[in-house]
Amino acid sequence: MKYELVQSDTIQIDNQTLYRIRALQNLQYVPEQSLGGYIASETNLSQDGNCWVDNDARVYGNAEVCDDARVFGRARVYGDAIVAEKAHVHGNARVFGRARVYGDAHVFNNVLICGDAHVYGTAVVCNYNLNGDVRVNREKTRRSKSHGY
Repeated sequence: MKYELVQSDTIQIDNQTLYRIRALQNLQYVPEQSLGGYIASETNLSQDGNCWVDNDARVYGNAEVCDDARVFGRARVYGDAIVAEKAHVHGNARVFGRARVYGDAHVFNNVLICGDAHVYGTAVVCNYNLNGDVRVNREKTRRSKSHGY
């Protein structure tokens, strides 16, 4: 096991109890015994790879963080969303619904990624919203207006 749920450190969000995580081994960016962010259950954060939820980040519902992905800052990942491969979600970003962030994509600051939106490849999404059946890769990035409404 690479992490454990800290039973004595919990918060409530959307009628769910979220538990702070603690690293049980050294990971790529996380020393052993470091405290991480909050998850609802072990199904939210894979025990494989270097994936991690850090700082005040929260992952809950049926959402999943896996592979070498990172969620940190005040980011939230929930619903049926997936953050995978080497993707980073941070700042005040929100990823929810059936949204997917994967590859080497970075999603940060005041961003909403929701619906069936996919952000992938080397895409960088900052300060705008994606909703619906939207696909964003390296060719469609930065400073676009809201899509899919």
